[in-house]
Amino acid sequence: MSTASSMPEPASEAPHGPPADRRPLIEVDGLKVHFPIPGKGLFARGGGVVRAVDGVSFAINRGETLGLVGESGSGKTTVGRAILRILDPTEGRVLFHPETPRAGNGAGAGGPVDVTTLKGERLRRFRRHMQLIFQDPYASLNPRMTVRDIIAEPLEVQGLLKSKAAIDARVREIAGRCKLNVEHLRRFPHAFSGGQRQRICIARALVTQPEFIVCDESVSALDVSIQAEILNLLMDLQAEFQLTYLFIAHDLSVVAHLSTRVAVIYVGEFVELAPTRRLFFQPMHPYTKALMSAVPTVDADAAFDPIALQGEIPNPADAPSGCRFHTRCPYAQPACTIDRPAWREIAAGHFVACHYAEDIAAGHLAPNHAPGVAAE
Repeated sequence: MSTASSMPEPASEAPHGPPADRRPLIEVDGLKVHFPIPGKGLFARGGGVVRAVDGVSFAINRGETLGLVGESGSGKTTVGRAILRILDPTEGRVLFHPETPRAGNGAGAGGPVDVTTLKGERLRRFRRHMQLIFQDPYASLNPRMTVRDIIAEPLEVQGLLKSKAAIDARVREIAGRCKLNVEHLRRFPHAFSGGQRQRICIARALVTQPEFIVCDESVSALDVSIQAEILNLLMDLQAEFQLTYLFIAHDLSVVAHLSTRVAVIYVGEFVELAPTRRLFFQPMHPYTKALMSAVPTVDADAAFDPIALQGEIPNPADAPSGCRFHTRCPYAQPACTIDRPAWREIAAGHFVACHYAEDIAAGHLAPNHAPGVAAE
């Protein structure tokens, strides 16, 4: 496993196990998540909204890993939590396509399920199909519960197994698949290292046999050597259980190692989505180009010339008009400040939101001297 200082060769297909199924498991259509800003004072009106996610559409195919990257505050985690209904979407649909609907599981009698419409008991029963692996393993584990009870809790809450013996057998089985020993089940979270705690979190997420898992910065808090172990474990489990991942991360080398396709988000909007190899070697959006140029390499002969973006990521409560990247884009034109770029497919499976992506790639549009200012 390569680290952030050594970019691995990106894979165009699933990097481990069988290739991803072309049928979608998750379809997201026009997803928006807005948070109201309360006004100040006793009689103050509302203070506007934070547009954390603002109209993203994409699909995740069965068995694939979709990487999701972007700067802090761009809306990555909000996308994942809205899909899982940890956060309620303001607008849009999240369709889940069950393989074989089972009675009483909340997935309906057949056809896709719109997760955004589920409520109450149906939503509770449905949660077994989609799970989350958190960034901080220790903060997400109850320090007063043993490992056995932590892993068993989803089974008990969902009522999937009735007898204690059956629950214990399932807990031992999934713990073993996650490389945990039986004696670990009697201990408490404080007795484990960061990597072992993350294995506990993975076992808890898998114990209900979900089809879809959101990995939210799941290796960011771990040492580099432990990161490699957890990533390899995730890939092994994906191949064994035919899992589908949404993998949220900052580390582009980790994303390249694990992902089938990669999406780039900026201020709540997707700016590019493509197969991993194509995105890393043929980025089309200026923001993606800047991200890729900043990845270090251990090759002493390779040129390292990162694109320095000026300014900070805009406030999602006061996002720029038109293209949200135009305030920092070295190729910005007058139209970029007015018209929101369409989300369009420029090659097979390669989507981008940029008015001038083809002109930039062909060298027909030169960068401006001042980012965000159109050339005269």
